[in-house]
Amino acid sequence: MRLIADLHIHSKYSRATSRDMNLNTLSLWAGVKGIDILGTGDFTHPAHFASMEELLEPAEPGLFTLKKDKGKGARFLLTAEVSNIYTQDGKTRKIHSLIFAPSIEAAGKMNLAFSRLGNVSSDGRPIFGFSAKDLIKIVLDSDPSSMLVPAHAWTPWFSVFGSKSGFDSIEECFGDYSRHIHAIETGLSSDPEMNWRLSALDNITLISNSDAHSPSKLGREANVFDCEISYSEIMDVIKKKDNKRFLYTVEFFPEEGKYHYDGHRDCGVLFSPEETLKANRTCPVCNRGLTVGVMSRVNELADRPVGFTPPGAVPARHLVPLEEILAESFGVGVSSVKVKREYRRLTETAGSEFSILLDMGADELNSLAGQKVATAVKKVREGDLSITPGFDGEFGKIKIFGKAEPITPAGPRQIGLF
Repeated sequence: MRLIADLHIHSKYSRATSRDMNLNTLSLWAGVKGIDILGTGDFTHPAHFASMEELLEPAEPGLFTLKKDKGKGARFLLTAEVSNIYTQDGKTRKIHSLIFAPSIEAAGKMNLAFSRLGNVSSDGRPIFGFSAKDLIKIVLDSDPSSMLVPAHAWTPWFSVFGSKSGFDSIEECFGDYSRHIHAIETGLSSDPEMNWRLSALDNITLISNSDAHSPSKLGREANVFDCEISYSEIMDVIKKKDNKRFLYTVEFFPEEGKYHYDGHRDCGVLFSPEETLKANRTCPVCNRGLTVGVMSRVNELADRPVGFTPPGAVPARHLVPLEEILAESFGVGVSSVKVKREYRRLTETAGSEFSILLDMGADELNSLAGQKVATAVKKVREGDLSITPGFDGEFGKIKIFGKAEPITPAGPRQIGLF
């Protein structure tokens, strides 16, 4: 049974999120996207946790559905993201972690522990001053089947491998608890192919999620399983890195992620890893340190060449969200009325966005969406596009037809993806 799962999102109680990030709206959008299992996000926040207790009921073991959907809607898996900021070995560490809980009771136990250690009401992603090792102990003490996954593992500022505040290995971060780290989340600026270059991650499962702050961003990255629908089955697939049950991940093109390359956004400086080394990691405009992105950090830790594929690797499929495809095909903005109207028509006719992006054949696409959109979907599936890489908090710019434009006034060079 194919299951598409997006296990890292946020609620309206997190900073810089849409007010529409509530359980009712999320369930509706999961159907539009074609997502079978969706993380609840933010179960650590008291108000969101209360809404979960009020609105959700058990479905399959460890999964939940809205009571009003009577078992027919999307399944929810209890998830949260936590930020730990602390000092280790004389350096400030800032680590974000994704947490999975098998039950309301386990999530409640974590929440009780967290409420005694920090402020859980001010943000859906709470910030604590204790270490990542202390965090995983709390997670496992709530229930041995709970799981912690380092979130967006490569982003510079808040991740286990981040250039600004992370570590060089999982063991350095989690110590004796490293044996309980079965997976990492690759994040939007990294993909499995980049992570395969590290032999240290050969026994680690690579998962991908949207980290959505608004409903339309759901599913921009996801995991595709072929397994029974239950919490324990999904956790087992992840723990065992089972490529017979874990079919593939759905990925951003990592160049589109906002920390893929290095640079200074304010100074209009975009550097490749090679250029960053030549510049000694220093901005040539302001003479301050560059924000070193994901590709440079992967290069720093990798012990394998580009293109290496380890045995048993779970494949990846790189996609561009349908709204972006429509916007370029029509020559209008993503938020335009024309894109919104056509997106609604296509998803209602096809059943979901993923049906269009993943499953439809060329003739069916052409009949449904027209030749231009069908050609764009085909080009995306083949990776036939151009991207100016993202850097220093600025998303990359994709062009499906033609060449990507520079991002900054300084005019960084255009870089073709393939």
